[in-house]
Amino acid sequence: MIERFNFTYHLPGALSFLTVRPLDILDILLVSYIIYRIFHLMKGTRAIQMLFGIMVLVVIGIAAQLYSLPGTGWFMDSLKSLWVVAFVILFQPEIRNALTQLGRNRFLGIFLKGEAKAIDEVTRACKTISQRGFGAIIVFEKNDGLKNYSDTGTEIGAKVSEPLLMSLFVPGGPLHDGAVIIRGDMIISAGCTLPVSQDPEITASYGMRHRAAHGLTLETDAVAVVVSEEKQAISLCRYGRLAKLADAAELKKALTRALHAKVEAVPEQPAQSYQGT
Repeated sequence: MIERFNFTYHLPGALSFLTVRPLDILDILLVSYIIYRIFHLMKGTRAIQMLFGIMVLVVIGIAAQLYSLPGTGWFMDSLKSLWVVAFVILFQPEIRNALTQLGRNRFLGIFLKGEAKAIDEVTRACKTISQRGFGAIIVFEKNDGLKNYSDTGTEIGAKVSEPLLMSLFVPGGPLHDGAVIIRGDMIISAGCTLPVSQDPEITASYGMRHRAAHGLTLETDAVAVVVSEEKQAISLCRYGRLAKLADAAELKKALTRALHAKVEAVPEQPAQSYQGT
């Protein structure tokens, strides 16, 4: 089978001295996709700055070899033995996140039930929170990293459960005003600060939690669930679109669709004014 794709052909014109195989094209596409996914996962995190710093060092090392700079070359060579260890230490959260995202792939993660259980727990929690008149904002991380935002809160590192979510949003609690961020079936952080939307229409019609959900989902592909403290209404926000949901059953369907669909957004419903948070 591989031999069928192992033939070569010459590029036209001035590049005719180069030969290309279909497997070479596949190889380039795979490397390009891997690099794209690495940058995509690091988007919105401090790791992207460290990555650029490492690239600067690589460029310095290449320049030292080209221009025969013995001192700089010796220094860069002495760092080579530390590259792998330093890379793993510096990018440990991003590597863990990348492996998690790989496991949550729509094809590779088909047998994983953790996310479905998290949706069930969040749905029940939102229903109870709404009935008790609490407010809440719960964010599901998708492909875009939310480390910059999770770092603003308190690390939790526990499985998603209705009782835990309830305790985090009890009025008067130290974390109830911030957002809870979920990755897979784990609560990463609570009490997190999110970017607040500056859209005049949103700021005039919605409370702080809705504005935070709108601001975050404009910048990332995260899915945010908001429970209004005054109206006891449940809303879902994705790609900057706020949709008010009729009940917990509709929330479960909307979350399942939003977390497993790539582009399709939850249909926007007529906006209603929320004066509370």
